[in-house]
Amino acid sequence: MIQLIATISLVVFVVVMLLVGIYSTKKAGTVEGFLLGGRGIGPWISAFSYGTAYFSAVIFIGYAGMFGWTIGTGSILIGLGNAIIGCWLAWIFLAKRTRQMTRTLNSRTMPEFFAARYNSRRMKLYSAVIIFVFLVPYAAGVYKGLGTLFSAIFAGVDPVICMFIVAALTGIYLVLGGYVATSTNDFIQGLIMIAGIVAMVLLLVSRPEVGGFSAAFEKLSAIDPQLTDITGGSSRNFLITNIVLTSFGVWGLPQMVHKYYAIKRESDIKIATTVSTIFALLIGCGAYFSGSLSRLFIEADDKGLPNVVGGFDNVVPSILIKALADNILSMIVLSVIMILLLSASMSTLAAIVLSSSAAVSVDLLRELRPQIKPKRQVFLMRILCVIFIACSFTFAVADISFIVNLMSFSWGVVAGSFIGPFLWGLYAKRITKAGAWAGMLSGIVVVGTMLTYYTITVGFESAKSMAPIFGVSAMAVSFIIVPLVSLFTKKFSEEHNTKVFQVTE
Repeated sequence: MIQLIATISLVVFVVVMLLVGIYSTKKAGTVEGFLLGGRGIGPWISAFSYGTAYFSAVIFIGYAGMFGWTIGTGSILIGLGNAIIGCWLAWIFLAKRTRQMTRTLNSRTMPEFFAARYNSRRMKLYSAVIIFVFLVPYAAGVYKGLGTLFSAIFAGVDPVICMFIVAALTGIYLVLGGYVATSTNDFIQGLIMIAGIVAMVLLLVSRPEVGGFSAAFEKLSAIDPQLTDITGGSSRNFLITNIVLTSFGVWGLPQMVHKYYAIKRESDIKIATTVSTIFALLIGCGAYFSGSLSRLFIEADDKGLPNVVGGFDNVVPSILIKALADNILSMIVLSVIMILLLSASMSTLAAIVLSSSAAVSVDLLRELRPQIKPKRQVFLMRILCVIFIACSFTFAVADISFIVNLMSFSWGVVAGSFIGPFLWGLYAKRITKAGAWAGMLSGIVVVGTMLTYYTITVGFESAKSMAPIFGVSAMAVSFIIVPLVSLFTKKFSEEHNTKVFQVTE
């Protein structure tokens, strides 16, 4: 019965995604249409597109299971930080300014913004290479954990099939309709994610193992008082590091900033800010709260780790199968949660792939072949989308050690490279080209230096577990070094600054 319900849900989901892709094809005939939807995306779709790109299946499977088990209810603060810092404050500080300046500079990508803002062709090329090298492997991480729940529902079926469905379906609607198809599907997928997370929380809490919200805290406290310490207890520093990385990091990620470029009207930003924040509160806090209940469903082994095959990645799937596979209603909810995970992965994958393909076709190729025709450029973007999705799928399935290791540091390197030059570039006229370069180089230099040092002193595996600290350090250095170097280096002319900071619609 559960397989039948899940199959019907999956078929309906696939058909809807494909129909949206077909419908959006006519709106993706130009570079700006394919990449930005003609800069005419409304507030609700923009907000859902931002939120769904933010949360992939990793949060529901990997992070919720690991942080929920080790930290308990304190992990909810990560979701709260994502909502307040990663959504609300990000939209307040970045959306209006980004929308205005990218229109003034006629920039469609982050590398194009850097080239125009800092009058540097080399900066455009360098940032495009960073995006290409580190975002494509990062996209492979989007598949993480997807196959676990899929295999639990469809017993005996290779989890690679689930990953292939995500890759193929995302590739088809992205190639057909570009950003319009992606953002429209993001809205639909966002609604599914909200329905899935609300139903999941309510049904888990109603289970006898939990016995309601208040009983959940009492039972968790009886296992270990630190599990109900909202500040994280002994894991406080680890918790704060991950809040900072996942909340501030999105301020410098090209696939997230890209959402501000496309919003239609300045007045839409207020609505989008509210909607994206509420979305993040529901998804982020709901996922981590669900993960914190894992101690009530799964026993710990001798080392205090979850006694399930697959470790932390199988924590959430295990409690879902245990709690939601005993009646038709709960089976339907389980099927919705499966679609939720597919939706979360597709939306994030589409955002990353669109940024990566633009880095090559718009930023790199346009510099090497400036005479390339727009129609050929759009065609190339479509081809590159297919190539990048195929690469991310291959990396995820093949489990290549180099790529897996690169994935661990991708977020920190990209955010660390861009956050300083981008944020200061939006607001400060006195930021220099040298200052921007210092910030942009800090991402790979800081992460690379810290990785080398800790690999030598404590070993690579221990160093890899410190990736969040490396990322936060790179972001901090980037933010500090940009204005610092700018104090002592050549300023831009008043004419350049006037051109950059003029307000146009």
